[in-house]
Amino acid sequence: MTPALHKDLIRIDGVSHTFTTESGSLPVLDNLTLGVPENGFTAIVGPSGCGKSTVTRLVAGLLKPDAGSVWLQGQEVTSPRSVVGMAFQNPVLLEWRSILKNVMLPLEIVSSSLSSAAREARARDLLKLVGLAGFEDKRPSELSGGMRQRASLCRALVHQPEVLILDEPFGALDAFTREDLWQTMHRLREEEPFTGVLITHDLREAIFLADEVIVLSGRPATVQYTKALPQRGPRSLDQLYTPEATETLNILREQIKIAREGEEPGS
Repeated sequence: MTPALHKDLIRIDGVSHTFTTESGSLPVLDNLTLGVPENGFTAIVGPSGCGKSTVTRLVAGLLKPDAGSVWLQGQEVTSPRSVVGMAFQNPVLLEWRSILKNVMLPLEIVSSSLSSAAREARARDLLKLVGLAGFEDKRPSELSGGMRQRASLCRALVHQPEVLILDEPFGALDAFTREDLWQTMHRLREEEPFTGVLITHDLREAIFLADEVIVLSGRPATVQYTKALPQRGPRSLDQLYTPEATETLNILREQIKIAREGEEPGS
């Protein structure tokens, strides 16, 4: 398939990948094909170790597939792309830099026409949007885990990437902080439109944030099940307790169970 034949901003076509370990070859992905439309938000779930994070590395250009191809904006991905922002479970903020300077870091790496004053203003605006106004001069160790993750999201978005990859960014946070950040993500999507890919083990998180949930099979992974979600735009946490949400969660749990049962022996 060529990129001209579909409208996806992100396209993974027939990708297979195997890692070499001390104990031998470890097939992770097998003929994986999926797409994410422009301004769409897709959550990818599946059994632990099935290759979810490998998918994010492929999209970001940090890893080349053994077979198949990855496309972004109609161009094949063969190296890291500046149009991709990433946020991980560990915020990895630099302690010797203030929160403001941490957020501005991508603007020092990615080519930008913004002046120094404009770069700082951009970072301050994002910090204000996520509720961190007044904390710009603090060091990472002076902030809570949730606040550090908010700063990490700002850093991922400061250079206005077309794609935001979220690899379990809320997994280490307590339930209340995690839910608060889910709502922050919806505000960010409204103010800073992007095409999103979320890797998560939390099915509630997946259906609250995403437009579509893809369940990967057990390793070596392919797409086992896809669930389009009808809701769009900002959501209330109350929507997670509706009969429709409960039904969707039950379907996804059953699909995860099937994926686990179908994993190759020893995987």
